[in-house]
Amino acid sequence: MAKQKIIPIFVPHLGCPCACVFCNQRRISGVTAETTADMVKSEIEAALERIGSEAAQVAFYGGSFTAIDTEKQESLLAAAHEYVKAGKVTSIRISTRPDAIDEDVISRLKRYCVDTVELGCQSMNDEVLRLSKRGHDGAVCEKAAMMLKNAGFKVILQIMTGLPGDDGSQSLETAARVVDIKPDGVRIYPTVVVRDTELFDLWEAGVYKEHTVNDAVELCAVLCGLFDKAGIPIIRLGLNPTEELSGGAAAAGAYHPALGELVRSRMWLKRLRQLLDGKELPQDIVITVPKGAVSLCVGQKKANIECLKSEYGLRSIKIRESDRSNGDISLHF
Repeated sequence: MAKQKIIPIFVPHLGCPCACVFCNQRRISGVTAETTADMVKSEIEAALERIGSEAAQVAFYGGSFTAIDTEKQESLLAAAHEYVKAGKVTSIRISTRPDAIDEDVISRLKRYCVDTVELGCQSMNDEVLRLSKRGHDGAVCEKAAMMLKNAGFKVILQIMTGLPGDDGSQSLETAARVVDIKPDGVRIYPTVVVRDTELFDLWEAGVYKEHTVNDAVELCAVLCGLFDKAGIPIIRLGLNPTEELSGGAAAAGAYHPALGELVRSRMWLKRLRQLLDGKELPQDIVITVPKGAVSLCVGQKKANIECLKSEYGLRSIKIRESDRSNGDISLHF
């Protein structure tokens, strides 16, 4: 999916029929005020002033948009639709729950030029969904995604790792079912323990064991490999950093401002191990990697280099950029 400018409009908790154990959208998004049609117009006007004539899409994030009261939905959509009709923005994107999709909803979204729908599936495992108090099962996710695809929408699926009841195998099951759906993209949000949530209480009581940054990096490296192989773009890895989350609202779990970079770096570490395994190596080696991959191969604070030196008894490893960008890596003595 080609990247384009996004004008984000946050509608925290609007339309959410369930209190999911992990969720506090106001802390996650940093937005507390109720969203109105006038606010939508104000946000769009301010964004257009910043980005000029570049094509942009209005995106309603947070909450469960299609579960909002219909009159409120239409008010917000109509405010954004004015700018579509005027040619100032290209289209509209909404984020919602899979159990808030039906034929009436689809007709409404089409009427207001919505072209992308993000579904917060979180997991396809029924027990994980039950423990997370999502209020629906995995089959509902698949049905909603296929209804939207068949109606011509671009579909983004949001999934989470490290939820209650998920030891990693359930995330792998979820990823396999997502690959079968063939969405236009995925967002992966490893679980963060946010204050003022039921999950925070469960964590404090020792009932829930946190999904650490390292847990998330290791698991997401596998998931990203599956999605890359299937040609499914990964739109986002990890929560978008905010001052509130960084300031203490994220009490535990897989919160890191550069989580995506850590995951991609871990994927490169696995490739480098495959390159070195089974070979008799001198103490000093050079590895050439594709353009743009050097920093990911080296790792944050040279973590990958130090790991490989320790594992393979090496004195030095130099990572150099190849003049090719086809994904090849090669070893030199």
